[in-house]
Amino acid sequence: QVHLVESGGGLVQAGGSLRLSCTASGLTFSIAAMGWFRQAPGKEREFVAAISRSYGRTDYADSVRGRFTISRDNAKNQVYLQMDSLKPEDTAVYYCAARQSSVTSSYIYTKRHEYDYWGQGTQVTVSS
Repeated sequence: QVHLVESGGGLVQAGGSLRLSCTASGLTFSIAAMGWFRQAPGKEREFVAAISRSYGRTDYADSVRGRFTISRDNAKNQVYLQMDSLKPEDTAVYYCAARQSSVTSSYIYTKRHEYDYWGQGTQVTVSS
């Protein structure tokens, strides 16, 4: 059974930083494509960042590009989201997602329906 567990959320002032972690179990992490999504109250879940299973290729939503950084540590079965220069509009529940198979080892997935597994989410609140 696959489990994704997020951690690192919390309350931070605008301009501050947080680092989210996601620990995966029950899947072959080294060949899984990973992503982060977020959902604010009353809004749909949206793409934030993604990383390929190999070669470290990344992609970001325009709203976070240059402020957020996604990375992974295959030895620890973990994916991270470093969030800097946080804004109140970044307030949301952040979800980790995994896709076990990839078209190629450098392929990046940015759509919700492309992911097989989801974590329970971690709340990030940015105060103004």
